[in-house]
Amino acid sequence: MDVTKTEQPPVIVILGPTASGKSALALAVAKKIGGEIISADSRQVYRELDIGAAKPSLELLEEVKHHFVNEKTIGEPFTAGDFATEAVERILDIHRRGKRAVVAGGSTLYLEGLIEGFADLPPANPVIRGRLLEELEREGNERLYARLLERDPAQAATLDPTKSQRLIRSLEIIEITGLSVTELQARGKQRQGGLNFVTMGLAMPRPLLYERINRRTDEMIKAGLCGEAEQLYHKYQALLAGGKISALQSVGYQELFQYFDGKVTSHEAISLIKQHTRNYAKRQVTFFRNRLTVTWVTAPIDSRELETLADRLVHDLP
Repeated sequence: MDVTKTEQPPVIVILGPTASGKSALALAVAKKIGGEIISADSRQVYRELDIGAAKPSLELLEEVKHHFVNEKTIGEPFTAGDFATEAVERILDIHRRGKRAVVAGGSTLYLEGLIEGFADLPPANPVIRGRLLEELEREGNERLYARLLERDPAQAATLDPTKSQRLIRSLEIIEITGLSVTELQARGKQRQGGLNFVTMGLAMPRPLLYERINRRTDEMIKAGLCGEAEQLYHKYQALLAGGKISALQSVGYQELFQYFDGKVTSHEAISLIKQHTRNYAKRQVTFFRNRLTVTWVTAPIDSRELETLADRLVHDLP
């Protein structure tokens, strides 16, 4: 029998900062319920990004069906809006086939778009955007970031001050509408697809999380991250010069590209990866706490705790 919107079973969402163990927990839950995983990770969708994206192994991908992993090629457009729309369609299809969906990831806008829907934000204004870009060139990121921090602190806390794209867009929206992104999101969000999400967040003491981030970075380097990044660096050098590939401007790759450019040493690049990943994890937590309704639980630190938490989640499913 076809599943209608009113009959949709709750969708489990497991989120948290990078290196908190959300992928392992989602996998354990999916195995127990025969479910399929919706990967809410903006980098795992690209075939060329493996080690730096902490992508599941081929064995795990064969064992449990993962959606939005290895589906796009670098340079192929895929936005948070695209993900939200397609993810709803796939979850509904999973339900029609009598299975359950487990959403797992840490890409903030992917998760917000799926769970809450997006507000009706205004289209770009070329005049305002052009002026803001001139100000950016003249005054630098810090001055514009300080302006956003004063006008929309909640939005500013989720941004990387060194990145300009979302910063410019946030200020542009304020000038167009007179309202902040946070205010517009609060006014205009609509849930998509009639789905009901049960959202679980993995919390971990900051020192332990940072230790795990540092250790995982070292493991990625040993697994060949430098070689992977070097291949991408040579293949997409022209596009990188134009700053047109956001996936390659992300943590773990951009620092190694700086090393290949001779701007930093290899040791400095690895240290920057760890530092920037820690900064990113902090922004993720801020976003989840400010923008989503999340039930926080202590992240499991070993296989026994992982199985216990997975059993609890499965037991509590409606």
